[in-house]
Amino acid sequence: MARATKGFTLIELMIVVAIIAILAAIAIPQYQDYTKRAKVSEGLVLADAAKYAVAETYGSRGSFPGTSVEAGYQTASSTYVSQVTVTGNGVIEVTYRNIDAVNIDGKTFTLTPTAAGGIITWSCNGAAGFGTPGNLTAKYLPGTCRS
Repeated sequence: MARATKGFTLIELMIVVAIIAILAAIAIPQYQDYTKRAKVSEGLVLADAAKYAVAETYGSRGSFPGTSVEAGYQTASSTYVSQVTVTGNGVIEVTYRNIDAVNIDGKTFTLTPTAAGGIITWSCNGAAGFGTPGNLTAKYLPGTCRS
């Protein structure tokens, strides 16, 4: 009496390998973009101190500072952020490094303040045509700015 062999055929194994390869081809680029956005978001965290300095200057003078010195802010940097500075009209500019030499390094992201009734609101990277735009590609912007 012949016994039937059990197991997978070669074609079944090749189909499984092909499916895994297709899933990996889709997932790897998405994961790389995710890690780049995570590194870019570090700039938003570093900009919090500058936002505070700009708001304090506006509160005491009634106008936005034109430079980091006027805001009483010392430029910050980190592994992925080369500098955070305050420019004209209280605009905060974050410049990146060590993330992606082609798409992100040397690019800037901006936060533009607007005061209405004593309340300051911030516009991300010239969103909706408002504020000063930076040159960082939209897909790499922090999640709170990609609406």
